[in-house]
Amino acid sequence: MEDGQKKIGLLLTGGGARAGYQVGVLHAVQQILQDAGHFGGPSPFDIICGTSAGAINATALACRADSFEDGVAQLMSVWENFTVDQVYRADSLGIMRSGARWLSILSFGWLLRKWRANPPNSFLDNTPLVSLLHRMLDLPRLDAALASGDLHALAVTASSYSGGHHITFYQSVAEIAPWRRTQRLSMPAQIGIEHLLASSAIPLIFPATPIYCNDHQEYFGDGSMRQIAPISPAIHLGADKVLVIGAGRMAEPAATVTETPTYPSLAQIAGHAMSSIFLDSLAVDIERLTRINQTLSLLPEEHRNKTPLRPVEMLIIAPSQRLDSIASRHVGSLPISIRTLLGGIGATEARGGALASYLLFESSYTCELIRLGQADTLARRDDVLAFFDVDRRSRRRAPDQAAEPTLGHIGGE
Repeated sequence: MEDGQKKIGLLLTGGGARAGYQVGVLHAVQQILQDAGHFGGPSPFDIICGTSAGAINATALACRADSFEDGVAQLMSVWENFTVDQVYRADSLGIMRSGARWLSILSFGWLLRKWRANPPNSFLDNTPLVSLLHRMLDLPRLDAALASGDLHALAVTASSYSGGHHITFYQSVAEIAPWRRTQRLSMPAQIGIEHLLASSAIPLIFPATPIYCNDHQEYFGDGSMRQIAPISPAIHLGADKVLVIGAGRMAEPAATVTETPTYPSLAQIAGHAMSSIFLDSLAVDIERLTRINQTLSLLPEEHRNKTPLRPVEMLIIAPSQRLDSIASRHVGSLPISIRTLLGGIGATEARGGALASYLLFESSYTCELIRLGQADTLARRDDVLAFFDVDRRSRRRAPDQAAEPTLGHIGGE
């Protein structure tokens, strides 16, 4: 990167199987840039940040930062061919050892405690995800991308059950001072499989992951928990502009109620709680950054230079359709063992679609999310081109030409 050139960040949020939408957005971005003359080459993103399933996509993309096209193609290959048994055990024995026992203890815990039964650690067993991550990631390539300058930094966020704080683990070659806020801190680290398992450990659904940090071992869960400022890591790592790919609510239509509401099922309540964890904090953070940008634009330059705040250009792309409604149409693609298990808590009903939307790692669902992501992004072609300033990014590969300054803008809904 040339000195003084603006750094572009990418934020991939959490959401389990909903993260398939991110892949469609990235594929469309790659297509838009290619159609505009951006042929191949390194990733257009200098800083990549991810949380939960978004952390896995972010790391896969970062490992192939030397070729954006290859990175997107690999993500497409995985998400277009997903089956749940690549993420969690769906066989009858695996279900009996986790979900079925978990529900039994929930119902008859008072009796089972007398037998000194050891409860399962989670509703589902995500052991297969470890194998998928090893096949999907080439972590030595991440080191090479950072060393060559194709990538400035990668950040993965997780939440500590042990310490009660929220930690952003980041890897970079450049010296970047850690930051600390109330119940939020950062830590330089060599990003590994354990960080991704921790960041994507949906509370109660998947087991917590131990990570050695702060001179001792702590247990971590999904990074979306207590994440009150999702865009903050990208800014702290130096991003001047950030592409934010959401997983719902910001652009999707409101739910319509066509019948008399009935008492919510356990799945409906769990889905509502998960949506609060995964979606609400991002919307609030976007509103906060938009207000900061607007306030800074009103200040005279001499006063603006005295504040530690700086404007951050954003482009937000989020689903235009309700993902829980899409999920409810694909629940039948789940293995019968999983359908039976989820049916016991109401997740196979239409009103339980929110919970199903996070667990439905089946290609019929993820491919529809990919197509939606592609369509939503292609509809924003002009915004994408303006955000990337394609001419400037092309000059990045022609060092004999000087980069020209551009004016920022805030894009998205």
